[in-house]
Amino acid sequence: MNRLSQSLSRGLARVTEAALGPYQSAVIRIGFAGTWLFFLLREFPHRQELYGPSGPWDWDMGRRLTEDNHAFTALMWSEGQLWFECFYTLAILASAALLLGWRTRTASVLFMVGVLSLQNRSVFVGDGGDNVLHLMAIYLVFTRCGQVWSLDARRRARGERAPSDQFSSDRAPTGGAPTGRTPADRVGPFLWAVLGLALITVTATGRLFGNAWLIPVLLWTVWVALGLWWLVQRLARSPEPRVLLDVIANVLHNGALVVIMAEACLIYATAGWYKIQGSRWQDGTAVYYPLHLDYFTPWPGLADLMSTSGTILMIVAYGTVMVQVAFPFTLLNRRVKNVLLVLLMLEHSVIAVVLGLPFFSLAMITADAVFLPTSFLRRVGALATRARGRFVEDDGHGDGRDIGGDTGRDIGGGEDGTVPAPRSPEDSAPGPVGFTA
Repeated sequence: MNRLSQSLSRGLARVTEAALGPYQSAVIRIGFAGTWLFFLLREFPHRQELYGPSGPWDWDMGRRLTEDNHAFTALMWSEGQLWFECFYTLAILASAALLLGWRTRTASVLFMVGVLSLQNRSVFVGDGGDNVLHLMAIYLVFTRCGQVWSLDARRRARGERAPSDQFSSDRAPTGGAPTGRTPADRVGPFLWAVLGLALITVTATGRLFGNAWLIPVLLWTVWVALGLWWLVQRLARSPEPRVLLDVIANVLHNGALVVIMAEACLIYATAGWYKIQGSRWQDGTAVYYPLHLDYFTPWPGLADLMSTSGTILMIVAYGTVMVQVAFPFTLLNRRVKNVLLVLLMLEHSVIAVVLGLPFFSLAMITADAVFLPTSFLRRVGALATRARGRFVEDDGHGDGRDIGGDTGRDIGGGEDGTVPAPRSPEDSAPGPVGFTA
């Protein structure tokens, strides 16, 4: 019983003391934001047909659908063309901000609103990758996904290195020596005030809640929580309230990361077991048919070449089923899991090229990336930093490691993807109004 108590105590401490998987959460932030951003940019010339108020699925049809399925979409707040154009632009900007890690808390919320609004506006546009993106956009709101490889991490690192006597606002209340804190942030409170005004306006006009309640309640909860966080940081006389809020944020982050992992396993498990029941997968011919559909053959010559060998098609079909079914059971074995990860990512890369489904493949590869080893991600980050150093001169603020917020140390290093980011005392607390990671 004593051993069990000690194990539970260590596990609880690990979950509450730090936001685990900083590199994995950064990868999924970059991956999903980049996937959605590239999709919006590619479909920009066709945005009217896909989501516009005068498209084939017009505004009135969309309104009747959302009244029936109670889905959240901000595009139903107005049928004006100007509102649609502004919202589409906002979705692009939010995706770019989340990709770069600029004000990740705000960007993640706006990213979620953009994804849900556009996808729920025209539910018949998209594929399986959109379903993954739809769910992950919600989960990202609960993560602290800007700890590394973000502009927030870069700004935080620079603030910690900056001499405290440069900031008069950081002096002690009695007018004594500098407190050593980072300079006061004005962008965060401004964003908080603007978004709060927008929430109050759409709520007062009856547009926000409509037939959906889950996402509006989440928006209000996030806004109030960030305001409370800022007040505690600025006004609390003891560190206990700040530590409590930080523990809650860590628990939410770690819980969301577990849900993302479970979601990826569920996708592969259900897909694999469902395939087993199909006669075409049983006889090994399932891969042949998509290769001969005009919609899925951007490269007819390549598709014909792949389908010339029945043996290869059978191996691909059986291999796909076996890898998908086996993947959730390999998570306890690091080496086997890494091998299957490579196979799954290779499979989705082939789908992107051969079947012409790049965004579906990018979404699935990003979901797979949550299982990548921390050591591998750190090496990738180091390579990217060195590559950047060849093209960008050092700005005199350090050796360039602040780009990812990585100090080059690994606390409790390991390969299981649950390694906390290197943290200083300032890392454990949010930025003003919580608009940094």
